[in-house]
Amino acid sequence: MTQNKNEKIIVHVDADIEELVPGFLQNRHEDVKTILDALEKGDYETIRIAGHTMKGSGGGYGFDAITDMGHSIEEAALGKNSEEIKKQLNDLSSYLDSVEVVYE
Repeated sequence: MTQNKNEKIIVHVDADIEELVPGFLQNRHEDVKTILDALEKGDYETIRIAGHTMKGSGGGYGFDAITDMGHSIEEAALGKNSEEIKKQLNDLSSYLDSVEVVYE
């Protein structure tokens, strides 16, 4: 998922969860930090768990891209593929910086 840094990604989300979405997105920013710290330590189990959590929660909030990236992070952690984890973290950070939520 490579994109122009100035390009906004519009995600349509159910207005019923409007109060929850900012916290959900902030937690994904914190996941990036957690995964980077775990990667420095070679703690692939922590990375796998974080990816699994993203995979499970992204779709429930309407963020299918986060679900996909979480799946990729989980798989890369199982294979101890640090380069793929770094790529996915870069993609996730770019996504989080570019996402614009529209509540319907």
